[in-house]
Amino acid sequence: MSGSDFLFEIARPVIVFLFVTGWLYWMLKSGLASRILDRPNARSLHHAPTPRVGGLAVMVGILCGWIFLGHEHLVLIYVTTLVLAAISFIDDLKSLPVWQRLLVHLAAAIAGVLVVASGQALPVLIASILAIVWMTNLFNFMDGSDGLAGGMALFGFAVFSLQATAMGDAAFASLNAVIAAAALGFLLFNFHPARVFMGDAGSIPLGFLAGLIGFIGWINGVWPAWFPVLVFSPFIVDATLTLLKRLVRGERIWLAHREHYYQRLILLGHGHCKTAWLEYGLMFAVGMSALWGAGRPSMDQAILLGGWAIIYIVLTRLIDSRWNGDGKKHK
Repeated sequence: MSGSDFLFEIARPVIVFLFVTGWLYWMLKSGLASRILDRPNARSLHHAPTPRVGGLAVMVGILCGWIFLGHEHLVLIYVTTLVLAAISFIDDLKSLPVWQRLLVHLAAAIAGVLVVASGQALPVLIASILAIVWMTNLFNFMDGSDGLAGGMALFGFAVFSLQATAMGDAAFASLNAVIAAAALGFLLFNFHPARVFMGDAGSIPLGFLAGLIGFIGWINGVWPAWFPVLVFSPFIVDATLTLLKRLVRGERIWLAHREHYYQRLILLGHGHCKTAWLEYGLMFAVGMSALWGAGRPSMDQAILLGGWAIIYIVLTRLIDSRWNGDGKKHK
């Protein structure tokens, strides 16, 4: 890579950050953002109508930031992300039926997995497709508190970028750095008290990218299979445990609720701001430990994952205990 190319790759995420920040500032200042509002309901954690255009700025920033990026799967990532962002933005404007959205999510995941790793065994392909679809949707489920989804995108894709850099994959590192930079630009307007929300146009593509890029990194040997799971575990553990508990109770899992662990923390008195900082600490810890463990022997990696499993069991038990003790009144 020449000196000028290196400088351009360094400048790429900075330009994306400035673009997203400037666009959101302009939309809020001009009043255009108020044309698409997220109106609170009985299950919301916010109390006033808030513009839901942050995801649009994030995705435009990302797609523009990827131009001239020399990655082998760029066309696949670009097209699937663009399609998901467009469909999700339509859903933000007028709600689409769940089955239509899921079909698009499934089609994007199938396309991504088959293009990247069609030679893998069928069980691996099916499991990977389902994992990407679940990641796509769980990111949306977790986008319910100020600064939370933007923070997960910032920490998660920044860690992806650092690991790709350590493995010498400059294009893959730059691709992820662009996403992290866009998330940071959005976060400036989304941290409590949020002036703008992400909406499905941001959360759905970001969840898909976490799943697909995690899969690509594994297939290409940039990181082990457990790496993206641990990096995004603050979202994966919360959403998956909540879904399983609701399934066991026979509840309609597609309906909005306030039973996620991050929602319980807020309702138990921690509020949006403190909850965000607690989650950021967790995101930083899992990210740094994943970077440490990626190059370690298999035994060290097993100990790392076992340790985090114990930590998550303790944390969720503590929140459940507090909720069952004095939090039911918040339901």
